[in-house]
Amino acid sequence: MTVTVAKGFVAAGVRAGIKKSGKPDLALVQNLGPLNAAAAVFTSNRCQANPIIWSKQVIVDGQVSAIVLNSGGANCYTGPQGFQTTHKTAEAVAEALEISAGDVLVCSTGLIGEQLDVEKLTAGVSIAAAELSEEHGQAAAEAIMTTDSVSKTASFVSEHGWSVGGMAKGAGMLAPGLATMLVVLTTDAVASSQDLDRALRLATRVTFDRLDSDGCMSTNDQVTLMASGASGVEPSFEDLAAAVQAVSQDLAMQLLRDAEGSSHDIAIRVSKAASEDDAVKVGRSVARNNLFKAAIYGNDPNWGRILAAVGVTDAAFDPYDIDVLINGISVSRMGMPDQSRDLVDLKPREVAIDIVLNAGQHEATVYTNDLTHEYVTENSEYSS
Repeated sequence: MTVTVAKGFVAAGVRAGIKKSGKPDLALVQNLGPLNAAAAVFTSNRCQANPIIWSKQVIVDGQVSAIVLNSGGANCYTGPQGFQTTHKTAEAVAEALEISAGDVLVCSTGLIGEQLDVEKLTAGVSIAAAELSEEHGQAAAEAIMTTDSVSKTASFVSEHGWSVGGMAKGAGMLAPGLATMLVVLTTDAVASSQDLDRALRLATRVTFDRLDSDGCMSTNDQVTLMASGASGVEPSFEDLAAAVQAVSQDLAMQLLRDAEGSSHDIAIRVSKAASEDDAVKVGRSVARNNLFKAAIYGNDPNWGRILAAVGVTDAAFDPYDIDVLINGISVSRMGMPDQSRDLVDLKPREVAIDIVLNAGQHEATVYTNDLTHEYVTENSEYSS
């Protein structure tokens, strides 16, 4: 059920000694071919980590033989030394696997502004290379965790003999511009790097891009899709794109459920918008409103805060022709109170917010979490 569900991929997750806790902190995934087509999307944060800068160069030709990920440090704002660490990590993978360093993607996650121990990294690469196996996909998923409480994996298996697998990590800073935290997707389908890129961008646009847990965008976000072609099956583009989207959605929802300190998972569906962009804009505005998020944490169906968040956007709508439903209860209709807010039960973890703009026929759903004491505590002690 991981990245190794797809034929032609092996993985490993090891303890390189980068984390002070001694937990697994380095993962390696190798594509054994016969194809090594790949695509990747990256954070749109202009302040980017060294591995992002490196990987953007690697992916230009659409060919990737391996990806290495460490969860012991972000390697961001670490200057030329940090970029050399990334380069040496790729070279260590290349030497161990007898491939080109220019075909190795590098990912990091953790605390910004701290140098990584390059000797531990390269030694960890050697250990991981020796442990590469189809059986170690789960170990790889565990090795990329930071504040995650559980590993995240997903898969799709076609009745026609090809599959898509994936792993993800992320529990905070979930507000992607293109991706979210670190995600590796694999497929044994026969596909070109151009089709992988199209499929990946279509998938991330409606899955990871719609996840906005806390409104904070990471410097290290990356989603990678690699194809080995080992199944020998070339699905239609539509079938491939649907499978990539299904696995991405599964992983995105796992990220949502494991968001730092959260006690509610909130789906904000905006319908009858003038455009899809308007629907996303409104949903994201509500998702990032701390008053709304705090109210949900307190099991308070304070629908006025929802409308206030809608009103700060430039989406097309009549402010007095908006309907709001919370968990199916119509609390506001056409700018007036409707059913009693006392009918709304917010004790369950799942919360459904429906905002009807009555301005068109487009819709979108944005996912977020509540704002809790636990979230504040965890993020006030992150670097201590």
